[in-house]
Amino acid sequence: MKALVYTGPRTVEVRDIPKPQPNAGEILLKIRYCGVCGTDIGIFGGTHPRATAPLTLGHELVGEVVDGSDRFAAGQRVVAYPLLSCGTCHACRTGQPHVCDSLRLLGIDMEGGMAEYLAVPEDMLFAIPDDLSDQIAALVEPMAVAQRAVEQSGLRLSDRATILGAGPIGLLVALAARQAGAAKIIVSDIDPFRLSLAASFGFTTVDLRNQDLTEKILAETNGDGADVVFECAGAEAAARDMTRVTRSGGTICLASLHKAPSPVALLDIAFKELRLIGSRVYTKEQFQRSIELASTLADDLEQLITRTLPLSAASSAFGHVSDLHKNDVKVLINCKE
Repeated sequence: MKALVYTGPRTVEVRDIPKPQPNAGEILLKIRYCGVCGTDIGIFGGTHPRATAPLTLGHELVGEVVDGSDRFAAGQRVVAYPLLSCGTCHACRTGQPHVCDSLRLLGIDMEGGMAEYLAVPEDMLFAIPDDLSDQIAALVEPMAVAQRAVEQSGLRLSDRATILGAGPIGLLVALAARQAGAAKIIVSDIDPFRLSLAASFGFTTVDLRNQDLTEKILAETNGDGADVVFECAGAEAAARDMTRVTRSGGTICLASLHKAPSPVALLDIAFKELRLIGSRVYTKEQFQRSIELASTLADDLEQLITRTLPLSAASSAFGHVSDLHKNDVKVLINCKE
């Protein structure tokens, strides 16, 4: 079968590899689509600490069951919850396996979904409704990341939310925040295409190339600052700015991953009594709800899919998503072609 294989820093190849044979408790999937994630880009760049070549990439996948089981019929479409937890650490023992001390993921610690077939433990699979397209189903996993962040933040009806970063997760957080009842949503970024997409959803935008973020947020919130700020950029500048634009008593939710320490204005957190909370991946319950949310937001999510490539040409995807001039937000790999 064909698979997109990471073979070393900045090198991926479409290779013919053996078709997987499912072990006990596993189901063989015929993959339909798999999304390209920022994590995949990090692996491609050789910066991910756990990914070891050769490795089939991809964890944002939708496929169909090859052989039926007690839970799933042959041909049934499913998405995969890609997290594998140890079951014994403190987080796992206390009902938080998504933050397992030794959390592993498909496409990082084991073979992923940018392939024609993948064997997956049955308990990781979730059925999707007939009216949810394959392409939108491939966004269920990042949708769950956004849903987790919004729920972690405690965002309430009529809150004013600011999203720092208009990448795929930032835009999904903005859509989830609106669905949760935010009255005003402000999205900042440096990329004009992504800002124009945010504006098309009805969000207020801040172009950081020529607008002052703090000035704009204060002007849009009657001088108060945002009730909830979602840091989705993963950039040092965002870590610096997030405390400035949050109102006194407000909340900052870290939805991005900062690979290195970033300066944070701790005095702002103390003086303004800010609540700073992290958000990492999602629970199985949130993953299930993200299927429903993806169905509700299908028309909006379709606009996030800016490029679809066949598996046979999937190696070029990494050049596209690394190039801001390509006007891409979410790239999907069609694993049927």
